[in-house]
Amino acid sequence: MIFKMRFIVACMFLAHSAPVVAQKSALPANYSGLSESNWAHYLGDRSSSQYSRLTQINKKNVSKLKTAWTYKTSEGALSSFSEMQCNPIIVDGVLYGLSADSYFFAIDAATGEEKWRFDPFANSQGRRGGRMRGLAYWSDGKEARLMVAISSNLMALDPATGQIIKSFGQDGTVDLRAGLNRDGRDLETVRVSVSTPGVIYKDLYILGSRVSENYGAAPGDIRAYSVRTGELVWSFHTIPHPGELGYETWPEDAYKRVGGANAWAGLSLDEKRGMVFVPTGSAAYDFNGADRHGANLFANSIIALDAATGKYIWHFQTVHHDIWDRDLTMPANLVTIKRNGKKVDAIAQVSKSGLIFVLDRETGEPIFPIEEVPVPASEIEGEKAYPTQPIPTKPPPLTRVFMSEDEIANISPEAHAYVAANMQKMRSGEMYTPPSTEPTLYTPMFFGGGEWGGAGYDPASGTLFINANEIPCELTLVKLDAGENLTEFQEGRNAYAQFCSSCHGGDRMGGTHMGFAPPLVGIGERMTKLGLEKVITEGRGRMEGFPWLPRFRPEGFQALTAYLLGTAAGADAGEGEGSGEFTYNHTGYNVFEDLEGYPAIKPPWGTLNAVDLNNGTIKWQVPLGEYPELTARGIAPTGTQNFGGPAVTAGGLVFIAASADEKIRAFDQETGEILWQADLPASGFATPSIYSVNGKQYIVIACGGGKVKRPAGDMYVAFALPEK
Repeated sequence: MIFKMRFIVACMFLAHSAPVVAQKSALPANYSGLSESNWAHYLGDRSSSQYSRLTQINKKNVSKLKTAWTYKTSEGALSSFSEMQCNPIIVDGVLYGLSADSYFFAIDAATGEEKWRFDPFANSQGRRGGRMRGLAYWSDGKEARLMVAISSNLMALDPATGQIIKSFGQDGTVDLRAGLNRDGRDLETVRVSVSTPGVIYKDLYILGSRVSENYGAAPGDIRAYSVRTGELVWSFHTIPHPGELGYETWPEDAYKRVGGANAWAGLSLDEKRGMVFVPTGSAAYDFNGADRHGANLFANSIIALDAATGKYIWHFQTVHHDIWDRDLTMPANLVTIKRNGKKVDAIAQVSKSGLIFVLDRETGEPIFPIEEVPVPASEIEGEKAYPTQPIPTKPPPLTRVFMSEDEIANISPEAHAYVAANMQKMRSGEMYTPPSTEPTLYTPMFFGGGEWGGAGYDPASGTLFINANEIPCELTLVKLDAGENLTEFQEGRNAYAQFCSSCHGGDRMGGTHMGFAPPLVGIGERMTKLGLEKVITEGRGRMEGFPWLPRFRPEGFQALTAYLLGTAAGADAGEGEGSGEFTYNHTGYNVFEDLEGYPAIKPPWGTLNAVDLNNGTIKWQVPLGEYPELTARGIAPTGTQNFGGPAVTAGGLVFIAASADEKIRAFDQETGEILWQADLPASGFATPSIYSVNGKQYIVIACGGGKVKRPAGDMYVAFALPEK
């Protein structure tokens, strides 16, 4: 079905309105850094502005930036599958961050000299690469604490020494699984972690969590802990319990069994109003909701809560009954815009679909009209797709939301022919075409659109700066057997689909979800049974382990290893004798590419955008990143898939790495022109931090690589103007 989302795509290349004037603006109303020299909070401040008032580096001198220092974070050999996505915080000349091999550290922010490092896995058998994107700093003027989390453990550290504070939680640690083990489930079976830090309100640490995206996931409760004791102070159920608002939008027993609806992307805080803004993701399972009919509040919602109590204030749901994995992937920006001659405090929430929802901060009412647009019904047995979805009329989407034949790759005749032939085999879906057992094409892919790096906001002009991906992907649902009397092969295939296929692909040929996952076909020739069991239970690189699987699902664990090794009984036995029940999984997050491995859609593939929030228009859009080999062939810069976000300054600049070409760049806020760029030791898939020490301004970026088939890295690199 073709519906009226498409009309807004033509608005993406609007003419520029009045130019941005670079000036030293007043502090944003929500700016709560300790001073303008600090970057004291994740993404700059509690309002997620990614903004610095510093002007020493500006449009006139940015071209002179040089490397000021580098810091190598890893002690040993770096795993090829590690990631380092940290947006470090800087407080009074000290930088606090996370290494590629999961050490928290403090260094001199002017020199890169290490002060201390803390090993959260000191008492564990193994360690994993760090996908923790930051940490939080608290001080009451007398004492200070760093709030850090790794895996399911929340800890408080002494910022001066890096020592764990034993009076916090139980011997220094709070188990974030506690309270999420419904029906007395053993904590060892609960998968919950934190990938993005929360926000500090007075002496409360408020945070969401990362949970499984599959059947049996833990719920995504939002929780507030005392920074002094680790005590749980309040909790908000994103899957409502009986008697709570939104309970009627789920099946009656959903609160007992459905998971997800979690805020993994971080939170924003209006400290003056005492309001915390929570962006949530989809309910689990991501791509089939036959067991959770209804709109599913508060999944895929921006929720305003009282920061002191967790009490509900308002919400806006951006996707009803999500079956597309269209999480809200970044904290909302707290902004003040001009409407009808008046200043209005608002929030701007960018979505994975590339849509921007601009809402009144106190009421949640849309600033620009949002229409409920009819969408297609699902063909999947038992599924009930929601009949409409909310689409903002302004601003226009950051990306194309549909790939037609006119959008087929044009970098070569061969690429065009290859993509056209393969596209004929797919359902070419609009943004909200429901998944099917037939291959279905989606644009943008499930990495966005807008992603977790966040958006930068310039308060002087009311402009939001945000990078986006314009890459299509293909998804196919697969029916799985369930019930009794399944063969070992069927049990193993089901376990693989549940735990492994989203990363390694339905065909076991590997994939690019969360970075490159290696193929598992023929793994028995490369690994023993004991070695495979060790990887499954303990994890490796960015892969989380499943230590509970052999204990609580021994048959499934043995069937999984047998399936992967090719020794499962009944491999040629057909359907077996299941009970007739079934569920669905998918064949993996498959990027739609041409025969050379480039995206199948016409460039640009990655962009940086300037959005005027006062009138809801896109001021400019430029490619972000390039492939040198394509440039050498005479093809204009295409942009690349990008992760991480921009940092904005009162000096009229937008700093961003994020691209797959191992560079960091400075763009002119007014025009989108590149004013400076520098090579990095690995792709900077993170958001830069901006700060000053002793009057000298710095820009620092974590160079972790490790995604989209790029080499992994373990360096932090800081830039500054050379001494006179």
